[in-house]
Amino acid sequence: MTDEQGCLACDLASGRAPLPGGAILHTEGWAVEHCIGPLGVGTLIMKPLRHVIRFADLSPEESAEFGPLLQRIAAAVLAETGADQTYICQWSHAGWRPGHIHFVVQAAWNSQGNRYARPGPFLQAALFDEAVPLDRAAVAQFCERMRARLAQGVRA
Repeated sequence: MTDEQGCLACDLASGRAPLPGGAILHTEGWAVEHCIGPLGVGTLIMKPLRHVIRFADLSPEESAEFGPLLQRIAAAVLAETGADQTYICQWSHAGWRPGHIHFVVQAAWNSQGNRYARPGPFLQAALFDEAVPLDRAAVAQFCERMRARLAQGVRA
């Protein structure tokens, strides 16, 4: 793993910073972890193990692994949560500075429309505004279940 000093994503993947629930999966080029922000229990992050700040800078090997792994993670989140949809988005800025790219895989339910005015990025913004801390015990339990789901055929 190549990382950059002061990068939270690198620090979480390397164990230099505490990661609630621990690593879910490491492949040759990618890490899967639970989101540490207020997007709810069951929101996962997929990020390159190598410090990469632009999707265009992925290696051919990372690119080849990307689609199949992201699909597998989204399917596992959907199966585990029973959600109506999974949102997938790339984040790569921290205060308008390019940062370690990561892909958020978030479960979404149609019933969330009863509480939130708009879906997608508007839901994510509302969740950040609410800033409800994650239940660390629930995160740990979710991560354990996801490790079991993803263990088949993929090195953890």
